Amino acid sequence: TGRGVAELLGVPTSEIDVMMGTFTKSFGSVGGYAATTEVLAREIRRVSAGTLYACAMSPPAVQQAICAFNTLMGPDGKPTPAGQAKLDALRTNSNYFRTALRAMGLRVLGDVDSPIMPVMLFHPRKIAEFGRECRKRNLAVVVVGYPATPTLLSRVRF
Repeated sequence: TGRGVAELLGVPTSEIDVMMGTFTKSFGSVGGYAATTEVLAREIRRVSAGTLYACAMSPPAVQQAICAFNTLMGPDGKPTPAGQAKLDALRTNSNYFRTALRAMGLRVLGDVDSPIMPVMLFHPRKIAEFGRECRKRNLAVVVVGYPATPTLLSRVRF
């Protein structure tokens, strides 16, 4: 149903101390979340640089994420017909795109059915140019290089 790695691997959320995620690509918004116990949340707020030096999500960004959730699932947490159709289309389109990237000879990481597709660029000199070329084509990508990856394992995430 698109609920992430815990669902994919069959791990009950009751066994996870901290759940984190972003609203960027998945929900067409910005920001993210961390869900945990009240005690741990207080401690994270106390010691986290992000709490001290970053601002909260703006109300429009929060509303965008809420609207995306409401489109995908009903009040019972189960997918709505429209939400299920969107999840099915995303899975189909992602697998089509992954297959096409591999057919072009690119090294694509990640799991089948996942809409997150890291594609290896390898050499650091390719990062900026690849990002610029994608932007020229109105293609939103995230390019990642050192220090987030080892020097020769630069990648782009679609």
